[in-house]
Amino acid sequence: MANLGFVGLGAMGGRIAYRLLQAGHTLTGYNRTREKARWLLEAGMHWGESPAAVAQAADIIFSMVADTAALQAITEGPQGLLAGLGPGKIYIDMSTVSPGISRALAARVAERGAHMLDAPVSGSTVTVEQGRLAIMVGGDQAVFEQVRPVLLDIGPKVNYVGSNGQAVLMKIAINLSLPVQFLAFSEGLLLAEKGGIPRETAFRVWMESVVASPAMQYRGPFVLERPAEALFSVNMMQKDLLLAQELGREVDVPLPSVALTNELLTAARALGLGQEDFAVLFDVLAQMAGVPGSPSAGQPPSSSEQGDTEAGRAEQG
Repeated sequence: MANLGFVGLGAMGGRIAYRLLQAGHTLTGYNRTREKARWLLEAGMHWGESPAAVAQAADIIFSMVADTAALQAITEGPQGLLAGLGPGKIYIDMSTVSPGISRALAARVAERGAHMLDAPVSGSTVTVEQGRLAIMVGGDQAVFEQVRPVLLDIGPKVNYVGSNGQAVLMKIAINLSLPVQFLAFSEGLLLAEKGGIPRETAFRVWMESVVASPAMQYRGPFVLERPAEALFSVNMMQKDLLLAQELGREVDVPLPSVALTNELLTAARALGLGQEDFAVLFDVLAQMAGVPGSPSAGQPPSSSEQGDTEAGRAEQG
């Protein structure tokens, strides 16, 4: 069992930390808001008073934060994670940030005699809980092999993709497809609905077709009922698409579907939906098409949606 640290115990980070605790590892954690980590403390996690304290206490330190600004906040300064690193320690950042930022941070980690891996994940809070998270890793391959058993305690699919920064590059390349897929799904569903097919019926047929990807299987139901808690918000998804566009300009890869989807995410933010799951892309298109969007969790559908629901149930027998 390993002596681990974890900084950033939000929705994803907290669940990953819990899996590490369940695997029997010793874990010291820190979160900006301690109250959000109370359930982990009750599960056996030790508390670190700062990111530096976590790094000092552990041999392998994980972090998972929202963006570049948050990553700088936990790594910089006398209480930052960098200050607590020393020779032989391994720092694994699971955040999705610019590959260039990640490489620059890895160089600073190396100056302290430590090693850094970037290890973003593909999946959601549901995927973590089910033990199906996929992890991609960039950095020194020998260091990766050293921590691979710990990573497998988080999820069953762990892939080494290259040097520092390459894993976050891969994550961005994967993530850009998620809202693009969902946008096409929303377009097709609304086309069927306005053509006279009840939404629930169109949804069921779509999910039994060859285009029903795993990502659509767990996010698609949000067109029938918006989730009470966002799995991945509009703001977070737009951050990833902006990173993709920046990389596209750097390496001369046109990303036209990303550009269009990004504009619709901006429209969602303009409608006050920035903190909602990015599945509200459907609601943006529904408003443009003149049909009701998805009801919030626990709320009854509108009268027109209720009619569609009843028709869908009738067709299902």
